[in-house]
Amino acid sequence: MISIVLVENQTLIREGLRALLERDGEFDVIGEGADGQDALRLAQKLKPNILLMELLIPELHGLEVLRRLKDHEQTRTIVLSSHSNASYVIESLKIGAAAYILKHNTSTELFEAIRTANAGEHFISKELRNCALELTIGRHGRNGKNGEDRLTTRERVVLELAAEGFSNAEIASRLTISRRTVESHRASLMQKLGLKSQTDLVRYAIRNQIINA
Repeated sequence: MISIVLVENQTLIREGLRALLERDGEFDVIGEGADGQDALRLAQKLKPNILLMELLIPELHGLEVLRRLKDHEQTRTIVLSSHSNASYVIESLKIGAAAYILKHNTSTELFEAIRTANAGEHFISKELRNCALELTIGRHGRNGKNGEDRLTTRERVVLELAAEGFSNAEIASRLTISRRTVESHRASLMQKLGLKSQTDLVRYAIRNQIINA
């Protein structure tokens, strides 16, 4: 059986996923969590074949979890999210995700993603493949000169949390870094994206589907 740790902050969704997976008979959910700290702790303690994780989870952002688990080779991470921004798909895969699928996809596609990731390969939801490919081609065509292309993983996380309305102190607490480091990341991303204010930052995040309006 394929062992799975499931991390999702919405209880009903997490319980539904567990029931769906265990009903199949091929999968064994050996642990559950509701935030990024749970994801790190359970992955390191239980060493599952698969970590199935929402990207937008409390305490520690999913991208930060992926970054910290990058060398945790025994576990393959699948992002299961409602977040369809192509930049996040590519960034997730770049820093360690084995698969990226959307919550409204079918159980058939979820099971395919798990089996594919467990076999050591990568998987992306069908509807995301074209937009991810177009973004990748576009980046090569622009020689990487677009500001968002130059954001680090940390800067992307800070961008999203700042756009969601979290203060620098709250972001620092979530990422377990200093407030001054958050301020540095924020200033850097604002400069790279040509943004001048919090209003500009929120508008940018909405326009690029980093957050919902």
